Amino acid sequence: MKRYGCVGKKLTHSFSKEIHGKLADYPYELIELDEDGVAEFFAKKEFASVNVTIPYKQTVIPYLDEISEIANRIGAVNTVVNRGGRLYGYNTDYHGMKALIGRLGVELRGKKVLILGTGGTSKTARVVAADLGASAIQTVGRRKKEGCITYQEATSLHRDANFIINTTP
Repeated sequence: MKRYGCVGKKLTHSFSKEIHGKLADYPYELIELDEDGVAEFFAKKEFASVNVTIPYKQTVIPYLDEISEIANRIGAVNTVVNRGGRLYGYNTDYHGMKALIGRLGVELRGKKVLILGTGGTSKTARVVAADLGASAIQTVGRRKKEGCITYQEATSLHRDANFIINTTP
């Protein structure tokens, strides 16, 4: 069983197949699933490893045997590895985002950060910003809801933000 791929609802935007084709020596497929197909796919466990994208980064968690400490803190998984029929969930976005911020020489400690978007990657950005010492973190979305302000509120109330992290699709 050497099946690798990316699981999501609509994957026409994804470059994952092309990227894996250039970097790896295994077949990699785009696996589009509707909400009803997620449970069946993960119950069958007919894959070695898959990436997970919109909108299933949180949906997959109940189907996993274990998740990493970072993925647990974030509440989102973007990589699932099948080890002998046990499914392990990780969030590799965390390490990538933290490394990118470090490489850019950006210092978030003591700074105000706005995070655009409310999906799984926004949750990752929130944990990364907190771990890097941001003093204030605000999530911005199209609709106001608990823990999230609107773009209009961000423009009028948070013009003093030092950094914006865009996690919109």
